[in-house]
Amino acid sequence: MKGTVGELGEFGLIRELTSRLTTTPAVRVGPGDDAAVVAAPDRRVVASTDILLEGRHFRRDWSTAYDVGRKAAAQNLADIAAMGAVPTALLLGLVVPAELPVTWPTELMDGLRDECQVAGASVVGGDVVRGDTIMVSITALGDLRNQEPVTRAGAQPGDLVAVTGWLGWSAAGYAVLSRGFRSPRAFVEAHRRPEPPYHAGPAAAALGATAMCDVSDGLIADLGHIAEASKVRIDIRSGAIDVPTQMNDIGQAVGVDPLQWVLTGGEDHAIVATFPPDAKLPARWKVIGEVLNPSALPQVTVDGAPWTSKGGWDHFGDIES
Repeated sequence: MKGTVGELGEFGLIRELTSRLTTTPAVRVGPGDDAAVVAAPDRRVVASTDILLEGRHFRRDWSTAYDVGRKAAAQNLADIAAMGAVPTALLLGLVVPAELPVTWPTELMDGLRDECQVAGASVVGGDVVRGDTIMVSITALGDLRNQEPVTRAGAQPGDLVAVTGWLGWSAAGYAVLSRGFRSPRAFVEAHRRPEPPYHAGPAAAALGATAMCDVSDGLIADLGHIAEASKVRIDIRSGAIDVPTQMNDIGQAVGVDPLQWVLTGGEDHAIVATFPPDAKLPARWKVIGEVLNPSALPQVTVDGAPWTSKGGWDHFGDIES
């Protein structure tokens, strides 16, 4: 498709974007009306929203529009899964410059659509606005299917801490890209297109998870959210966390201990949860620590000691680690 967003116009762009979408049985009214209608059999709707800003959350020289679409959908749908819910729908707010080629927003929509299909959801509507820079705003919805939500506030002393999904891969990919390289490709792709284990959230709820969170800010930071909400201390056993050989190789090449990426690197969107000590966890869950009574130590420790290295994502901090 040739031309720019400005040449196509607002309504032409909307028609082009919505023509690329698929639907699911949960969608009763899709794009094209004043609002969408999505079935909520549970009568409770789980909702999450997020914003991606060009230059802050993605770079067009690193990621294609399709990559950005997959990532934008994934990080929001992962929040739904981390509540123990099943993703159902996604809404898009898009700000783009008039001179942007039309291919960019259409490829973005393709990425959003395809990631939604992985999670069992669909894009049901949104809005487009002209602006000086690209901004992608996502709202995701989900259904609890008659289960109680798993919040951050239910961890109890004695619980196991377990994780499923990748840890540190996105941060390692970020380090590779920051130095002008594009390989090892698996880590670069993990940064461009995270792969959350969507099924694991509802499955964890069924297994009796007492607290849960997706790893978006970094393992220590996100377990810190659980520790603070639950008023407990959490200790991570570093030896229980696998560090792939290639990640070690990248760490040696750039002078970084890969454990730093595993413990503080965000945007993998793995699922971390606490479970009762007698929980029978499938092999996909790796037990990496335990919940302890609160003490004077920081709320999350590593091998019984504070983790002193800087890390974790803070939108109002300096940079991503």
